[in-house]
This record gives sequence, C-alpha cells and structure tokens, in this order.
Amino acid sequence: MIRSPEILAPAGSHEALRAALRAGADAVYAGGKRFSARSSATNFSDDELAEALRLCHSYGAKLYLAVNTIISDDEAPGFSEYIRSTSVLGVDGYIVQDWGGAQIIRSIVPDAVIHASTQMSVHTASAARMLKSLGYMRVVPARELDRNVIERICREDIEVEVFVHGALCMSVSGQCYMSAMIGSRSANRGCCGQACRLPFSAAGNKSNAALSLKDLSLLEKAEELCAIGVDSLKIEGRMKRPEYVASSVNELKKALDRKAPDMQLLRGIFSRSGFTDGYFTGKRQNMFGIREKDDVTAARTLIPQIHELYRSPRQVFSIDMTAKVKSGEPVEISAVCGEISVTVTGEIPDKAMNRPTDISAIEKQLSKLGDTVFRLGQLSADIDDGLFVPAGKLNELRRKLSEELTEAVIDKNTPHYNVTGLLPELPCVKRAVREGAIPVRTLCRTTEQAIAAAENSEYVIIPEAIIDEALIRKISPEKIIISPPRFISDEDRLTTRLSALKENFGTNRLFCHTPDSIAIGKALGMKLHGSFTLNVFNSYSAEYLRMLGLEDCVFSIEATTEQLSKVKTVLTLGTVIYGRLPLMLTRNCPIRNEIGCQKCSRHLTDRTGRSLPVACSKEFVEILNSDILYMNDRLSELPRTDFGLVILYDENAQQTAMAVSGSKPEGNITRGLYYRGIE
Repeated sequence: MIRSPEILAPAGSHEALRAALRAGADAVYAGGKRFSARSSATNFSDDELAEALRLCHSYGAKLYLAVNTIISDDEAPGFSEYIRSTSVLGVDGYIVQDWGGAQIIRSIVPDAVIHASTQMSVHTASAARMLKSLGYMRVVPARELDRNVIERICREDIEVEVFVHGALCMSVSGQCYMSAMIGSRSANRGCCGQACRLPFSAAGNKSNAALSLKDLSLLEKAEELCAIGVDSLKIEGRMKRPEYVASSVNELKKALDRKAPDMQLLRGIFSRSGFTDGYFTGKRQNMFGIREKDDVTAARTLIPQIHELYRSPRQVFSIDMTAKVKSGEPVEISAVCGEISVTVTGEIPDKAMNRPTDISAIEKQLSKLGDTVFRLGQLSADIDDGLFVPAGKLNELRRKLSEELTEAVIDKNTPHYNVTGLLPELPCVKRAVREGAIPVRTLCRTTEQAIAAAENSEYVIIPEAIIDEALIRKISPEKIIISPPRFISDEDRLTTRLSALKENFGTNRLFCHTPDSIAIGKALGMKLHGSFTLNVFNSYSAEYLRMLGLEDCVFSIEATTEQLSKVKTVLTLGTVIYGRLPLMLTRNCPIRNEIGCQKCSRHLTDRTGRSLPVACSKEFVEILNSDILYMNDRLSELPRTDFGLVILYDENAQQTAMAVSGSKPEGNITRGLYYRGIE
C-alpha cells in the first residue's frame, strides 16, 4: 500500500494557519519576524509562534520554521538566540538555506531536525545523498526538476518535499540576484521585490512580462507523486489569503483521495492566467502568464464559500469515554485518545426528582465537541439507579476533560531537544597585509577566451562541454578548473564526463556551483573550488565548506566590502572583480517563448530601456546584468580577497586579455553591491 504523503501548507499569518489546520493540513511552514525568506508576510512574533505551535500540536500537525535566509556574521548571535528560544518552544523542524546557519543550529541544538531549503539549489540524487550524510532530515529539491529526477532523489534515504501548488519563480531558487542588483532587495535575504513580474521583452514590447510564469499546480499529478515516493506535498503561499490556503489544502486532500480536484475553483481563488504543470513532464510549454483582471474578479465571488472549509475546528481525534455516576461518589468522566488517558471528577450526584440521568442524557452532552479537535467514539457508562446530574454540570466536565486532553495531546506532540549555548568556534585569523596584485581566475565561456586568459590567470575555469584534447595541448591541466553546468539535468552523464576528463587529461579541479557539484566532485576525488553561487555570506559558511573539503570559495556577490573585511576563516576566499553578474538562472527561455529561437535577440529590455544579455544553453539560461562589474581600481578596499574572479560573457581574445590584466571595460560599469549592500 502506498503511504499518503504529508500535506504541507503555508502559514503566513495566524488566520492562514488556522485555515490550513481546519482544512486538513498535516503540517505547516511559517516564518518569524526575522531570518525568513518571506519577510513581507505577516509572520509570527515569538509569543505568536508559541501559540501557533500549541495549535498545530493540538491537531497532531507539525510546524516547520523557515529560517531560510543567508545571515551575516553580525547577525549570528541573534540567529543563535532565536534558534535556542524557538527550539525550546518545540519547533518540529528548521528550513535552512545557509550553510553556516545550519551549522549554528547543529551546534546549539544537536538533535534539531533540519530541512534543506529549495534555495540550496539541489538538482541531483548525489546532492541529496550528501546532505543526508551531513545530518539533514529532508531535502526540498529545485522546482525545475522533472518526474524522473524527482523519483531518483526519492530513492535516497532522505525525506523529499516537492512543491505542488502556487507561484513559480522564473529563476532557480537561491540563484536569483535580480531583485538585489536592481533594488538592493535580496531574495536570499527574504526581501525579493518580485522584479520578474515587471515588464521585460525580447522585442521591445513595453507591456510584455517575459519573466512571469503561471502558477504551478501538480494536484492532478498527486497520485503519481505518491507512487514515486514523495514524502511531503508543499503548497506555496505564505503571503496568500486564508481562503487560498484552505481551498488549496482541501483540493489536495481530494486529489490524494483519488477524487478530481476542482481546478476551476482554485483558478478563481488565485492564478496567473491559469496553471502550468511546470517542469514535471519535462515539456516546458505554455508556462508564461500574468495576473489578469479576470483572475482578480473571480476571487471576489468565490471567497465567501471557501470560509465554510475552515469555519469550525476539524475533529481529528476519536476519543472513547467512560462515565461513572455512583451514589455518594463524585461523578467521574474518563477519556482515552490513543495512548493518552484523562480523568476528571465533578460533584456527588443528586437523587433524581423526576427523570434520572441515563446514558443517552450523558451522551447528548459529552458528544458536543464541535469546538474541539475531538469527536466522540464509543461511550460506556456505569450509572446507579435514581441519580441525576444536571446538563450544565456534564457540560462543565466535558469542557474540563477537553482542556486536559488537549494539553496532553499538545505535550505528546511537542518535541523536546537538547539545547546548548554554544556557537561554532571560528578561527582567530591574522592576515598579512597584501602587497601588489592579487591572483586572477577567469571564468570563460569559449575556447578562444580560455586560451587568451590562460597566460595571466592563476586558473582558467572552463565549461566541461568545451574541454578537449586540442585545448589541453594549449593550457596545462593543472591550470584548468572544470566548470560543470550551473543546472545539472543529467548527473550520470556529467559524472562519466568528469571521470573521463580526469583520467584522460589529468584535469582534477571542479568549480562547484551548487551542492550537486560538491557531491559529485567529492565522490570522484576531485579538488573542489566554490563558486559565489553557493551564497557564502558569513564566516560560519566559509569554515563549514572548508571542513567539507573545499580548497577555496568565491564569497557572495551580495556582500559588502565591510562584511568581507570581518570574515574569520582559514578558507581561501575570492571575490568577483570583473564581469556581467548573472541576475537569474532559469530553465525556461524567455526569448524563445516571446519571439522564438530563430529570431533570438540575445537580450531582454526592461521598462527603463536597459538591455540585459541572455546567455543560452540547451538546459538552462542565464540572464546577465546590463553593466559590467569592475573593481580592479579598488582592490585596496577588498583587503580580505585572496584572489579575484573575472567573469566573461562575449569578450573576444583581445577583450579577454584586457579584462584579465585589469583594464577598465568600455561602456557602463557598476560596483555591484560592494558599497550599497542589501536589505
């Protein structure tokens, strides 16, 4: 028999939480006022979180706390205190993006349950397997995976959670820097400004939203998701109304019961030009859409009827009761709920003046459990003849019994952790004053660039797809760092390819964009170099990746020069000093959707007229910044930098040589976020 997966609902407010539980959610995910990737949601204060946990545990449901932002060194003490206090409250699990954040949680609460957020950008079974070995209980893979890859990940010994309904980001989660670069509102910090919903076009159409996807819905695939072994079905929407949450949970429940979900109802409640099945089938067709006037109008008429789904508490526990009404003894009511039993006593019953109390009279009052999570199962009674218990007294006993039973259920369902007061130790690093130029590493896209960059680069980072014998003759294998695809759609092919390159040419260094390339590289015994796309934003992350085996890492492109200067790590750190920074990594090409590949313009235009280059490959697309980052003239303001990373796009050989030498590029330049920072 196939086990039914968990229904996991969003809880951006107390009203949404109540709607989720009453509609039938098995678990919810919520955020606090800090460290949550949906800072615009209402979210929960510490006192509100305590009450939310009690409510969830009274239903036998779980609450997973989203602490899925990257944190700075200055925030680490506050983060650790937040973890300590919320673990005492009984949070059922922590959803984490930040490598260092996860390490802090492990240090403070060694037995905490940690889920790897979708923002960690897990694309492969190899990464899932590695995270399991590192102590993660659950992984939320990238939303861009197809059925076959999800099934493969489900075969690993780790819980798998999959998004099945709600908004789709254009970018792979954790790999979007557009909002940060445009308005200093970082998606990785929970402040996404949803720039992707603004006008963009490949053909100069100022009303087109080339980066806006329809909402996802896999509810009609629920049975298939069960069959491949998914453990948790997740509904997106911590910023959505309670009616959205309740209707989504209700229709997902129907789908799991093999009943057809009402997709028209869900479309009316909220959609963007309807729904898409996303990347699940691998087709990637008809996925673009925006919120239209008709979508808004439909919701107004449907919302009142949705209220019925969560007007009253859901009775999830059947309880068996026993009543004892004996002469000269206090009335006694007992209840059994699974392994929990509770007994309450009242007053001594009176002699009956008219009609004595019988079992039907007792059942009438004790069955009134509509405002609780309980329903009456079997009732037995031991009643002496000629006794009377007023209905009000029975109601009072029922209420007292319900309260005590609720407390017992909450206590049973509330986890208790071993909590320490320890932050992970950081090394005391004394760094020599740097003199002269710093080593440069160059991330190339073409053979021409790689050859031109080789002479003056410490390492040349080259896509695995273009490395061949001819290139190896011109560039020493020791100088090459292999760059795997930023999105790995075929891990077997990549593993075989990397193994062959290592064996045939001696290329043994790997540029790690995500946990996937770390896992694959470790398994092959390669030397690992971390990309800025690992989002290392603090000392704890840097140190953790060093312990994981990385030789060095490029620090987050969202960090400021001040943050960089405070980092305490033995790990060799680099910073991006030249190039068009990637704003998005997406598996769906906006240009192909709007005008087709044959008319490809290789750029998008935003509402201000800026042109964003689009770098296309078969499996993914990178949308790049319009201006080139340039920091070579300010390296003295990056004292913590051990090497600089040059990122190339369409530079020819001459332009490549100039970029590597530190020459200022033509056209507009940007200093990125090194000075203005992010929210």
